[in-house]
Amino acid sequence: MAAPGAGDPVDAKSGKAPLAQRIDPTREKLTPAQLQFMRQAQLAQWQKTLPQRRTRNIVTGLGIGALVLAIYGYTFYSVSQERFLDELEDEAKAARARALERASGH
Repeated sequence: MAAPGAGDPVDAKSGKAPLAQRIDPTREKLTPAQLQFMRQAQLAQWQKTLPQRRTRNIVTGLGIGALVLAIYGYTFYSVSQERFLDELEDEAKAARARALERASGH
């Protein structure tokens, strides 16, 4: 009987196919054909998930852009509603007018 994962398509005891094993190509000696097959498998897996990843990236980008525009718009809106400086300027004008009246009245 062969070792588990050594080419047996189906495990005789459980009837299930063996799971893929992780291989570290820097530690294990692999043939150029095995390395090429690993690259092809990685490329196929990457291309398979590319549309989903692209859609997710577009949605994330649009969400972040909408948030930035909302903050920018709210900032302009709140600044345009702000009357704090106008009130200070009115008070300063009134104080100057009172000071001029006192100076000319004495």
